[in-house]
Amino acid sequence: MSSSLLNLKELLESTGGSLVSKTSEINFTSVQTDSRAVENGTMFFPLVGEFQDGHKYIPSAIEKGASVVFIQDQNYSKDNSMYQELISKNPDVCFITVKNNMTALQNSAEKYVSKFPKLIKIAVTGSSGKTTTKEIAASVLSQKFNVITNKGNFNSETGLPLSVFNIRSEHEVGLFEMGMNRVNEIKEISQVLKAQYAVVTNIGSAHIGILGSRENIAKEKCNAFNYLGNYQNGIAFIPYGDDFLDYMTDYAEEKNAGVLYYGNPDDEKISGVKNLGLEGTEFFVGSEKCVLKLPGIYNFKNALAAVELGLALGLTEKEISTGINSMKGLFGRSEVIKGKYTVIQDCYNANPDSMEKSLEFFGSIPVSAGQKKIIVIGDMKELGSDSVNAHRNAGIQAKAAGADFVFFAGPEIKEGFESFCDSSKSAYYESSSENELLKIAEKINSLCKGGDIVLIKASRSMGLEKLTSILMQESK
Repeated sequence: MSSSLLNLKELLESTGGSLVSKTSEINFTSVQTDSRAVENGTMFFPLVGEFQDGHKYIPSAIEKGASVVFIQDQNYSKDNSMYQELISKNPDVCFITVKNNMTALQNSAEKYVSKFPKLIKIAVTGSSGKTTTKEIAASVLSQKFNVITNKGNFNSETGLPLSVFNIRSEHEVGLFEMGMNRVNEIKEISQVLKAQYAVVTNIGSAHIGILGSRENIAKEKCNAFNYLGNYQNGIAFIPYGDDFLDYMTDYAEEKNAGVLYYGNPDDEKISGVKNLGLEGTEFFVGSEKCVLKLPGIYNFKNALAAVELGLALGLTEKEISTGINSMKGLFGRSEVIKGKYTVIQDCYNANPDSMEKSLEFFGSIPVSAGQKKIIVIGDMKELGSDSVNAHRNAGIQAKAAGADFVFFAGPEIKEGFESFCDSSKSAYYESSSENELLKIAEKINSLCKGGDIVLIKASRSMGLEKLTSILMQESK
Protein backbone atom coordinates (compact mmCIF):
# COMPACT_ATOMS: atom_id res chain seq x y z
CA MET A 1 0.00 0.00 0.00
CA SER A 2 1.40 3.40 -1.01
CA SER A 3 2.52 5.69 1.79
CA SER A 4 2.08 8.74 -0.42
CA LEU A 5 0.40 11.69 1.27
CA LEU A 6 -1.88 12.07 -1.76
CA ASN A 7 -2.42 9.82 -4.74
CA LEU A 8 -2.10 11.07 -8.31
CA LYS A 9 -5.84 11.46 -8.84
CA GLU A 10 -6.22 13.54 -5.67
CA LEU A 11 -3.25 15.67 -6.64
CA LEU A 12 -4.41 16.36 -10.20
CA GLU A 13 -8.01 17.06 -9.18
CA SER A 14 -7.08 19.39 -6.33
CA THR A 15 -4.53 21.40 -8.31
CA GLY A 16 -6.13 21.30 -11.75
CA GLY A 17 -2.76 20.11 -12.99
CA SER A 18 -1.74 18.22 -16.10
CA LEU A 19 0.53 15.19 -15.98
CA VAL A 20 3.39 15.72 -18.44
CA SER A 21 5.50 12.70 -17.52
CA LYS A 22 4.92 9.04 -18.31
CA THR A 23 4.81 7.75 -14.74
CA SER A 24 1.31 7.02 -13.45
CA GLU A 25 2.24 6.25 -9.84
CA ILE A 26 3.47 8.70 -7.25
CA ASN A 27 4.82 8.41 -3.74
CA PHE A 28 5.75 11.48 -1.75
CA THR A 29 6.05 11.76 2.03
CA SER A 30 7.12 15.39 2.40
CA VAL A 31 6.56 18.73 0.67
CA GLN A 32 9.04 21.57 0.13
CA THR A 33 9.37 24.89 -1.65
CA ASP A 34 13.08 25.16 -0.80
CA SER A 35 15.28 22.85 -2.88
CA ARG A 36 17.87 22.79 -0.09
CA ALA A 37 15.39 20.95 2.14
CA VAL A 38 14.43 18.34 -0.44
CA GLU A 39 15.07 14.67 0.41
CA ASN A 40 14.00 11.32 -1.00
CA GLY A 41 10.25 11.26 -1.58
CA THR A 42 9.67 15.03 -1.58
CA MET A 43 7.04 16.86 -3.60
CA PHE A 44 8.70 20.07 -4.81
CA PHE A 45 6.92 23.34 -5.60
CA PRO A 46 9.33 25.85 -7.16
CA LEU A 47 7.83 29.24 -6.40
CA VAL A 48 8.16 32.38 -8.48
CA GLY A 49 8.81 35.58 -6.55
CA GLU A 50 9.69 39.15 -7.33
CA PHE A 51 13.42 38.48 -7.37
CA GLN A 52 13.70 34.70 -7.59
CA ASP A 53 12.35 31.89 -9.76
CA GLY A 54 12.52 28.53 -8.04
CA HIS A 55 12.28 26.65 -11.33
CA LYS A 56 16.03 26.95 -11.80
CA TYR A 57 16.44 24.69 -8.76
CA ILE A 58 14.39 21.81 -10.19
CA PRO A 59 17.47 19.82 -11.33
CA SER A 60 18.97 20.18 -7.84
CA ALA A 61 15.70 19.06 -6.23
CA ILE A 62 15.57 15.97 -8.47
CA GLU A 63 19.17 15.15 -7.65
CA LYS A 64 18.30 15.25 -3.95
CA GLY A 65 15.39 12.85 -4.39
CA ALA A 66 12.28 14.83 -5.35
CA SER A 67 9.65 12.38 -6.60
CA VAL A 68 7.01 14.92 -7.68
CA VAL A 69 7.82 18.25 -9.33
CA PHE A 70 5.43 21.05 -10.24
CA ILE A 71 6.09 23.38 -13.18
CA GLN A 72 4.15 26.52 -13.97
CA ASP A 73 2.56 26.51 -17.43
CA GLN A 74 4.37 29.67 -18.47
CA ASN A 75 7.77 28.23 -17.57
CA TYR A 76 6.96 24.91 -19.24
CA SER A 77 6.00 26.62 -22.50
CA LYS A 78 8.94 28.99 -22.47
CA ASP A 79 11.59 26.28 -21.90
CA ASN A 80 9.75 23.28 -23.31
CA SER A 81 12.75 21.51 -24.85
CA MET A 82 14.73 21.79 -21.64
CA TYR A 83 11.85 20.32 -19.61
CA GLN A 84 11.27 17.56 -22.14
CA GLU A 85 14.89 16.55 -21.77
CA LEU A 86 14.62 16.70 -17.97
CA ILE A 87 11.48 14.54 -18.03
CA SER A 88 13.12 12.04 -20.37
CA LYS A 89 16.18 11.68 -18.14
CA ASN A 90 14.06 11.20 -14.98
CA PRO A 91 11.36 8.63 -15.85
CA ASP A 92 10.60 7.87 -12.18
CA VAL A 93 9.79 11.48 -11.35
CA CYS A 94 6.23 12.73 -11.70
CA PHE A 95 6.07 16.12 -13.45
CA ILE A 96 2.86 18.16 -13.24
CA THR A 97 2.13 21.52 -14.87
CA VAL A 98 -0.24 24.07 -13.32
CA LYS A 99 -1.13 27.71 -13.86
CA ASN A 100 0.35 28.85 -10.53
CA ASN A 101 2.53 26.83 -8.15
CA MET A 102 1.56 28.81 -5.04
CA THR A 103 -2.12 28.16 -5.68
CA ALA A 104 -1.37 24.50 -6.38
CA LEU A 105 0.51 24.21 -3.10
CA GLN A 106 -2.42 25.66 -1.19
CA ASN A 107 -5.03 23.59 -3.01
CA SER A 108 -3.16 20.33 -2.54
CA ALA A 109 -2.69 21.17 1.16
CA GLU A 110 -6.43 21.83 1.44
CA LYS A 111 -7.11 18.40 -0.07
CA TYR A 112 -4.66 16.78 2.32
CA VAL A 113 -6.29 18.37 5.40
CA SER A 114 -9.68 17.07 4.24
CA LYS A 115 -8.38 13.53 4.68
CA PHE A 116 -8.48 14.05 8.49
CA PRO A 117 -12.16 14.77 9.26
CA LYS A 118 -11.77 13.94 12.97
CA LEU A 119 -8.90 16.39 13.50
CA ILE A 120 -9.80 19.33 15.75
CA LYS A 121 -8.50 22.31 13.78
CA ILE A 122 -7.54 25.54 15.53
CA ALA A 123 -6.29 28.80 14.00
CA VAL A 124 -4.38 31.49 15.92
CA THR A 125 -3.95 34.93 14.41
CA GLY A 126 -3.51 38.56 15.48
CA SER A 127 -1.17 41.50 15.12
CA SER A 128 1.19 40.33 17.86
CA GLY A 129 1.50 37.42 20.27
CA LYS A 130 0.47 34.76 17.75
CA THR A 131 3.41 32.42 18.23
CA THR A 132 3.46 32.82 22.01
CA THR A 133 -0.27 32.12 22.24
CA LYS A 134 0.07 29.12 19.94
CA GLU A 135 2.92 27.68 22.00
CA ILE A 136 1.12 28.19 25.33
CA ALA A 137 -2.02 26.62 23.87
CA ALA A 138 0.01 23.70 22.54
CA SER A 139 1.53 23.12 25.98
CA VAL A 140 -1.96 23.16 27.52
CA LEU A 141 -3.77 21.04 24.93
CA SER A 142 -0.94 18.48 24.87
CA GLN A 143 -2.01 17.45 28.36
CA LYS A 144 -5.04 15.75 26.78
CA PHE A 145 -4.47 15.53 23.03
CA ASN A 146 -1.81 14.60 20.51
CA VAL A 147 -1.14 18.06 19.06
CA ILE A 148 0.50 19.09 15.78
CA THR A 149 1.52 22.73 15.27
CA ASN A 150 3.49 24.74 12.74
CA LYS A 151 7.11 25.13 13.76
CA GLY A 152 8.15 28.61 14.84
CA ASN A 153 6.17 31.16 12.86
CA PHE A 154 5.79 29.03 9.71
CA ASN A 155 2.45 30.74 9.23
CA SER A 156 2.39 32.35 5.79
CA GLU A 157 0.86 31.63 2.39
CA THR A 158 3.57 28.99 1.99
CA GLY A 159 4.34 28.20 5.63
CA LEU A 160 0.81 27.16 6.58
CA PRO A 161 0.30 24.77 3.63
CA LEU A 162 3.72 23.21 4.20
CA SER A 163 2.92 22.84 7.90
CA VAL A 164 -0.37 21.00 7.42
CA PHE A 165 1.40 18.38 5.31
CA ASN A 166 2.96 17.27 8.62
CA ILE A 167 -0.42 16.11 9.93
CA ARG A 168 -0.57 12.37 10.50
CA SER A 169 -3.29 9.94 11.56
CA GLU A 170 -2.19 9.94 15.21
CA HIS A 171 -2.77 13.66 15.61
CA GLU A 172 -5.96 14.74 17.38
CA VAL A 173 -5.54 18.53 17.33
CA GLY A 174 -4.06 20.70 14.59
CA LEU A 175 -3.07 24.05 16.10
CA PHE A 176 -1.84 26.44 13.43
CA GLU A 177 -0.72 30.05 13.54
CA MET A 178 -1.79 32.29 10.65
CA GLY A 179 0.14 35.40 9.66
CA MET A 180 -0.05 37.78 6.75
CA ASN A 181 2.07 40.07 4.61
CA ARG A 182 -0.55 40.99 2.01
CA VAL A 183 -4.27 41.40 1.46
CA ASN A 184 -6.29 38.13 1.39
CA GLU A 185 -3.41 35.98 2.68
CA ILE A 186 -5.33 34.81 5.76
CA LYS A 187 -8.42 34.32 3.61
CA GLU A 188 -6.46 31.92 1.40
CA ILE A 189 -4.78 29.93 4.14
CA SER A 190 -8.03 29.76 6.13
CA GLN A 191 -9.46 27.91 3.16
CA VAL A 192 -6.62 25.42 3.49
CA LEU A 193 -7.24 24.71 7.19
CA LYS A 194 -10.98 25.42 7.63
CA ALA A 195 -10.62 25.86 11.37
CA GLN A 196 -13.28 24.84 13.87
CA TYR A 197 -11.86 27.18 16.52
CA ALA A 198 -10.07 30.48 15.90
CA VAL A 199 -8.22 32.70 18.37
CA VAL A 200 -7.45 36.37 17.68
CA THR A 201 -4.77 37.83 19.97
CA ASN A 202 -5.39 41.50 19.09
CA ILE A 203 -5.99 43.94 16.26
CA GLY A 204 -2.96 46.20 16.17
CA SER A 205 -1.00 48.05 13.53
CA ALA A 206 1.50 45.40 12.42
CA HIS A 207 1.69 45.45 8.59
CA ILE A 208 -0.38 48.63 8.47
CA GLY A 209 1.98 49.81 5.74
CA ILE A 210 0.61 46.99 3.58
CA LEU A 211 -3.07 46.98 4.54
CA GLY A 212 -3.49 50.73 5.08
CA SER A 213 -5.63 50.83 8.23
CA ARG A 214 -6.46 48.91 11.40
CA GLU A 215 -9.95 48.41 9.98
CA ASN A 216 -8.45 46.54 7.03
CA ILE A 217 -6.24 44.55 9.42
CA ALA A 218 -9.32 43.56 11.46
CA LYS A 219 -11.13 42.47 8.30
CA GLU A 220 -8.16 40.36 7.22
CA LYS A 221 -7.69 38.73 10.65
CA CYS A 222 -11.39 37.87 10.85
CA ASN A 223 -10.99 35.69 7.76
CA ALA A 224 -9.80 33.10 10.28
CA PHE A 225 -13.50 32.82 11.26
CA ASN A 226 -14.67 32.02 7.72
CA TYR A 227 -15.26 28.29 8.24
CA LEU A 228 -16.29 28.19 11.92
CA GLY A 229 -19.93 27.94 10.87
CA ASN A 230 -19.20 24.62 9.12
CA TYR A 231 -19.14 23.01 12.56
CA GLN A 232 -21.88 22.53 15.13
CA ASN A 233 -19.72 24.18 17.79
CA GLY A 234 -17.34 26.43 15.88
CA ILE A 235 -16.08 29.16 18.21
CA ALA A 236 -14.26 32.49 17.81
CA PHE A 237 -12.07 33.41 20.81
CA ILE A 238 -11.91 37.21 21.02
CA PRO A 239 -9.79 39.36 23.37
CA TYR A 240 -11.90 41.29 25.85
CA GLY A 241 -11.38 45.04 25.62
CA ASP A 242 -9.97 45.07 22.09
CA ASP A 243 -10.94 48.14 20.07
CA PHE A 244 -12.42 45.88 17.41
CA LEU A 245 -14.32 43.55 19.76
CA ASP A 246 -17.71 44.49 18.33
CA TYR A 247 -16.48 44.15 14.76
CA MET A 248 -14.98 40.71 15.43
CA THR A 249 -18.11 39.59 17.26
CA ASP A 250 -20.39 40.67 14.43
CA TYR A 251 -18.16 38.98 11.85
CA ALA A 252 -18.09 35.71 13.81
CA GLU A 253 -21.86 35.72 14.29
CA GLU A 254 -22.36 36.38 10.56
CA LYS A 255 -20.40 33.16 10.01
CA ASN A 256 -22.76 31.35 12.42
CA ALA A 257 -19.98 30.86 14.97
CA GLY A 258 -20.15 30.98 18.73
CA VAL A 259 -18.13 33.65 20.55
CA LEU A 260 -16.06 33.40 23.73
CA TYR A 261 -14.24 36.38 25.22
CA TYR A 262 -11.01 35.99 27.16
CA GLY A 263 -9.07 38.43 29.31
CA ASN A 264 -12.05 39.93 31.15
CA PRO A 265 -10.72 41.07 34.56
CA ASP A 266 -14.08 40.08 36.09
CA ASP A 267 -13.79 36.48 34.89
CA GLU A 268 -14.52 34.39 37.99
CA LYS A 269 -12.56 31.43 36.63
CA ILE A 270 -9.32 33.42 36.98
CA SER A 271 -8.14 34.70 40.36
CA GLY A 272 -5.08 35.51 42.46
CA VAL A 273 -3.24 37.26 39.65
CA LYS A 274 0.24 38.27 40.81
CA ASN A 275 2.89 39.94 38.67
CA LEU A 276 6.23 38.22 39.37
CA GLY A 277 8.22 40.65 37.23
CA LEU A 278 10.90 38.86 35.25
CA GLU A 279 9.71 35.53 36.67
CA GLY A 280 6.35 35.84 34.93
CA THR A 281 2.80 35.83 36.27
CA GLU A 282 1.13 33.73 38.96
CA PHE A 283 -2.62 33.10 38.81
CA PHE A 284 -5.26 30.50 39.58
CA VAL A 285 -7.60 28.69 37.19
CA GLY A 286 -10.34 27.66 39.55
CA SER A 287 -8.44 26.09 42.45
CA GLU A 288 -5.32 25.26 40.43
CA LYS A 289 -2.24 27.45 40.71
CA CYS A 290 -0.47 28.44 37.49
CA VAL A 291 2.88 30.13 37.03
CA LEU A 292 3.46 31.42 33.52
CA LYS A 293 7.21 31.81 33.19
CA LEU A 294 6.95 34.39 30.39
CA PRO A 295 7.12 37.93 31.81
CA GLY A 296 4.69 40.71 30.99
CA ILE A 297 0.96 41.24 31.36
CA TYR A 298 0.59 40.85 27.57
CA ASN A 299 1.94 37.29 27.82
CA PHE A 300 -0.49 36.64 30.66
CA LYS A 301 -3.34 37.66 28.38
CA ASN A 302 -2.01 35.27 25.72
CA ALA A 303 -2.14 32.55 28.37
CA LEU A 304 -5.78 33.39 29.12
CA ALA A 305 -6.63 32.64 25.49
CA ALA A 306 -5.04 29.21 25.95
CA VAL A 307 -6.98 28.70 29.19
CA GLU A 308 -10.30 29.51 27.52
CA LEU A 309 -9.44 27.25 24.60
CA GLY A 310 -8.53 24.40 26.97
CA LEU A 311 -11.79 24.72 28.87
CA ALA A 312 -13.79 24.73 25.63
CA LEU A 313 -12.07 21.52 24.57
CA GLY A 314 -12.88 19.78 27.85
CA LEU A 315 -9.56 19.95 29.71
CA THR A 316 -9.64 19.92 33.49
CA GLU A 317 -8.29 22.81 35.53
CA LYS A 318 -5.43 20.54 36.60
CA GLU A 319 -4.52 19.73 33.01
CA ILE A 320 -4.57 23.42 32.13
CA SER A 321 -2.35 24.38 35.07
CA THR A 322 0.11 21.60 34.21
CA GLY A 323 0.30 22.90 30.65
CA ILE A 324 0.84 26.50 31.78
CA ASN A 325 3.45 25.52 34.38
CA SER A 326 5.45 23.46 31.90
CA MET A 327 5.61 26.29 29.35
CA LYS A 328 9.17 27.41 28.66
CA GLY A 329 10.55 30.61 27.16
CA LEU A 330 10.61 31.16 23.40
CA PHE A 331 13.59 32.44 21.46
CA GLY A 332 13.49 36.20 21.07
CA ARG A 333 10.05 36.62 22.66
CA SER A 334 10.35 38.16 26.13
CA GLU A 335 13.21 35.70 26.59
CA VAL A 336 15.06 36.27 29.88
CA ILE A 337 18.75 35.41 29.61
CA LYS A 338 20.88 35.65 32.72
CA GLY A 339 24.62 36.26 32.81
CA LYS A 340 26.58 39.22 34.08
CA TYR A 341 23.50 41.20 33.06
CA THR A 342 19.89 40.09 32.89
CA VAL A 343 18.94 40.49 29.24
CA ILE A 344 15.34 40.55 28.10
CA GLN A 345 15.62 39.56 24.46
CA ASP A 346 12.42 40.57 22.69
CA CYS A 347 13.65 40.94 19.15
CA TYR A 348 11.99 38.17 17.17
CA ASN A 349 9.42 40.66 15.98
CA ALA A 350 8.43 44.27 16.57
CA ASN A 351 5.50 46.49 15.68
CA PRO A 352 4.03 49.54 17.45
CA ASP A 353 1.81 47.39 19.66
CA SER A 354 4.48 44.97 20.82
CA MET A 355 6.99 47.82 21.22
CA GLU A 356 4.62 49.70 23.50
CA LYS A 357 3.84 46.59 25.56
CA SER A 358 7.50 45.68 25.88
CA LEU A 359 8.52 49.17 27.01
CA GLU A 360 5.60 49.43 29.43
CA PHE A 361 6.57 46.09 30.96
CA PHE A 362 10.22 47.08 31.22
CA GLY A 363 9.21 50.28 32.98
CA SER A 364 7.19 48.28 35.51
CA ILE A 365 10.08 46.06 36.58
CA PRO A 366 11.16 47.03 40.11
CA VAL A 367 14.88 47.47 40.72
CA SER A 368 17.00 47.44 43.83
CA ALA A 369 19.14 50.35 44.96
CA GLY A 370 21.89 51.05 42.43
CA GLN A 371 20.54 48.61 39.85
CA LYS A 372 20.37 50.07 36.34
CA LYS A 373 17.94 49.50 33.49
CA ILE A 374 19.16 49.83 29.91
CA ILE A 375 17.07 49.82 26.72
CA VAL A 376 18.30 48.99 23.21
CA ILE A 377 15.66 49.46 20.53
CA GLY A 378 15.86 49.23 16.75
CA ASP A 379 13.71 49.66 13.67
CA MET A 380 10.19 48.29 13.28
CA LYS A 381 9.56 47.16 9.71
CA GLU A 382 6.62 47.18 7.26
CA LEU A 383 4.93 50.26 8.74
CA GLY A 384 4.71 52.27 5.52
CA SER A 385 3.54 55.84 6.01
CA ASP A 386 3.01 55.17 9.73
CA SER A 387 6.73 54.53 10.25
CA VAL A 388 7.75 58.06 11.26
CA ASN A 389 4.98 58.46 13.81
CA ALA A 390 5.42 54.94 15.21
CA HIS A 391 9.16 55.32 15.72
CA ARG A 392 8.67 58.77 17.21
CA ASN A 393 6.20 57.28 19.70
CA ALA A 394 8.72 54.55 20.56
CA GLY A 395 11.14 57.24 21.72
CA ILE A 396 8.46 58.83 23.89
CA GLN A 397 7.52 55.43 25.33
CA ALA A 398 11.18 54.62 26.00
CA LYS A 399 11.51 57.82 27.97
CA ALA A 400 8.39 56.98 29.98
CA ALA A 401 9.92 53.60 30.84
CA GLY A 402 12.43 55.43 33.05
CA ALA A 403 15.59 53.64 31.88
CA ASP A 404 19.00 54.88 32.91
CA PHE A 405 20.15 54.88 29.28
CA VAL A 406 18.55 54.15 25.90
CA PHE A 407 20.35 53.07 22.72
CA PHE A 408 18.66 53.61 19.36
CA ALA A 409 19.95 51.55 16.40
CA GLY A 410 18.79 51.83 12.80
CA PRO A 411 17.75 54.48 10.25
CA GLU A 412 14.05 54.48 11.09
CA ILE A 413 14.39 54.57 14.89
CA LYS A 414 16.28 57.86 14.55
CA GLU A 415 12.85 59.48 14.90
CA GLY A 416 12.61 57.85 18.33
CA PHE A 417 16.03 59.12 19.34
CA GLU A 418 15.03 62.66 18.41
CA SER A 419 11.72 62.45 20.29
CA PHE A 420 13.54 61.07 23.35
CA CYS A 421 15.13 64.51 23.66
CA ASP A 422 17.82 63.73 26.22
CA SER A 423 21.32 63.26 24.85
CA SER A 424 22.70 62.66 28.34
CA LYS A 425 20.68 59.45 28.62
CA SER A 426 20.65 58.22 25.02
CA ALA A 427 22.80 57.47 22.01
CA TYR A 428 22.02 56.88 18.35
CA TYR A 429 23.67 54.40 15.95
CA GLU A 430 22.89 54.44 12.23
CA SER A 431 22.68 50.67 11.88
CA SER A 432 22.79 47.36 13.71
CA SER A 433 25.98 46.23 11.99
CA GLU A 434 28.41 44.12 13.96
CA ASN A 435 30.68 47.11 14.38
CA GLU A 436 27.87 49.25 15.77
CA LEU A 437 26.72 46.48 18.11
CA LEU A 438 30.25 46.18 19.45
CA LYS A 439 30.18 49.91 20.18
CA ILE A 440 26.84 49.54 21.99
CA ALA A 441 28.18 46.61 24.02
CA GLU A 442 31.27 48.61 24.95
CA LYS A 443 29.11 51.51 26.12
CA ILE A 444 26.84 49.19 28.11
CA ASN A 445 29.88 47.68 29.83
CA SER A 446 31.10 51.16 30.75
CA LEU A 447 27.71 52.11 32.22
CA CYS A 448 26.69 48.89 33.92
CA LYS A 449 27.76 46.41 36.51
CA GLY A 450 26.70 42.85 37.25
CA GLY A 451 22.98 42.41 37.89
CA ASP A 452 21.78 45.30 35.74
CA ILE A 453 18.88 44.74 33.33
CA VAL A 454 18.98 45.21 29.55
CA LEU A 455 15.96 45.17 27.22
CA ILE A 456 16.62 44.49 23.51
CA LYS A 457 13.66 45.17 21.21
CA ALA A 458 13.48 45.43 17.40
CA SER A 459 12.24 43.66 14.30
CA ARG A 460 14.04 40.39 13.57
CA SER A 461 15.68 41.74 10.42
CA MET A 462 17.72 44.13 12.58
CA GLY A 463 19.58 41.17 14.11
CA LEU A 464 19.81 42.73 17.56
CA GLU A 465 19.96 39.28 19.15
CA LYS A 466 23.64 39.40 18.18
CA LEU A 467 24.09 42.02 20.91
CA THR A 468 22.94 39.46 23.47
CA SER A 469 25.64 37.07 22.30
CA ILE A 470 28.28 39.79 22.58
CA LEU A 471 27.18 40.73 26.09
CA MET A 472 27.02 37.09 27.19
CA GLN A 473 30.48 36.35 25.80
CA GLU A 474 31.97 39.38 27.52
CA SER A 475 30.37 38.38 30.79
CA LYS A 476 32.15 35.01 30.90
